[in-house]
Amino acid sequence: MAIRIIVKDPDPVLREKCKPVTKITPNIHKLLNDMADTMYDAEGVGLAAPQIGILKRVIVMDVGDDHGLIELINPEIIEREGEQFGPEGCLSIPGFSGDVRRAQRVKVKGLNRNGEEIVIEGEDLLSRCIQHEVDHLNGVLYTDLAESMYKNEPKEREEG
Repeated sequence: MAIRIIVKDPDPVLREKCKPVTKITPNIHKLLNDMADTMYDAEGVGLAAPQIGILKRVIVMDVGDDHGLIELINPEIIEREGEQFGPEGCLSIPGFSGDVRRAQRVKVKGLNRNGEEIVIEGEDLLSRCIQHEVDHLNGVLYTDLAESMYKNEPKEREEG
């Protein structure tokens, strides 16, 4: 288990366009493992490689549904349908949320850790998460799209 440091805005790496993965190697497997560990440790639902300073087209997500952990290499959104509007946050922009308009349903294709092409369809939160993470790979932050922004209330720490 390796927890990586999450890059925070305004670090310029978050504005870079990521390069496609051309070969799946043990280093890519380690990257996927580290990204999942980092996302879970930070209590996030998604993480893109540039958020840990790696400019590769790799994302991980787990929105707590039947899909479980989703690992995508070179993801590409191939269909968008409908519209949803709601709050988003980001591990790279702690303490804030914003209301963002996204597609209600998306279909994304990419490679799994074995280099096999997979297609995932997502609605609601999974759709929002896919779009958010793919945006990261293109140097786009949700704050670029937010129609309103607000500061989150600090979480109360439990005693004991």
